[in-house]
Amino acid sequence: MVGFGGSSSSFCLQQSLPLLTRTPISRKGKACIQCFSSVSYHKFVDFALDETSRHTHLVPSPLQEKFNSMNSKDGKGGLSMLSFQSAKIRLLRSLIIETETMQVLDLAVFPNTEYDVPIFCANFFSTAKTNIVVLDLNPLHDIINQDDYKEKYFKSLIPLGLKYAELFPWGGKLTSESIRFFSPIVIWTKFTSSPQKYDILYSAFRDYYKVWLELIDKAVEETDESQILRNLEAQHRYLTWRAEKDPGQGVLKKLIGDTLAKDLLINFLFNGVNELGSKKFSDYFPHHSFEEGTLNKKGGVVLKSFENRPWNARGEFLGE
Repeated sequence: MVGFGGSSSSFCLQQSLPLLTRTPISRKGKACIQCFSSVSYHKFVDFALDETSRHTHLVPSPLQEKFNSMNSKDGKGGLSMLSFQSAKIRLLRSLIIETETMQVLDLAVFPNTEYDVPIFCANFFSTAKTNIVVLDLNPLHDIINQDDYKEKYFKSLIPLGLKYAELFPWGGKLTSESIRFFSPIVIWTKFTSSPQKYDILYSAFRDYYKVWLELIDKAVEETDESQILRNLEAQHRYLTWRAEKDPGQGVLKKLIGDTLAKDLLINFLFNGVNELGSKKFSDYFPHHSFEEGTLNKKGGVVLKSFENRPWNARGEFLGE
């Protein structure tokens, strides 16, 4: 992958990684990316690592040895991966995909299960013309019917969400099932590529990430075993949903093949599906299963789709 440069903290983090993670990928693909993107997504990851290292001591995750970099089957693109952990962070991981026609960032930070802090989520897909963006602090617990969790983590963040909702219009339909994994401050948008939009997106990423770090800093370790188990199951449910429904699966399969794509999804991007619990997708979401036990890939019973932002200016859910 393309190595991080810049501040001393990112340099120190980089030096602690296995050598393979700093192996350059296709220069041809990198050059083509720069033709249509004024901001490399490596800059976003660099910021996240720098900022996190100011708050906590990051160490490379054991996943880093296996998941670091690879080339696409056609040799015209590359995937680069980083993963870390700390006292409060179970996994901070990033995936950057660069080809001649697209650039993808998938960055997530999962708290340890002793904390009920939301999950930081940044999923960006860019081509020469189009960008699809999801940026959020995904709630660990229900915020539609559970006011105490929403008040605890999101009430004070509503002004931040409103600021960027003005700059990034709602991106189109989301199902009632998917919406339960998003917060009132979610940025779900599509926009035409431009340097100005990338600058605003980078600003939003920084603001959201700083807020997330403040939340994890203030979080008090849970000692009640039942609450820890509740956090664990909530995180496992989230991972199980994402591993099954992630829209990037098709891109990964095309780039690196079905076997490697599945390995990357289960063991890296959504690490914890096999480790944090034994429940299957059909256990959490039984309406997606047919009677004979096969999975309904088309989504099962969808109660409603939201074409517009389903929260008002006070962060109150309008969908039900």
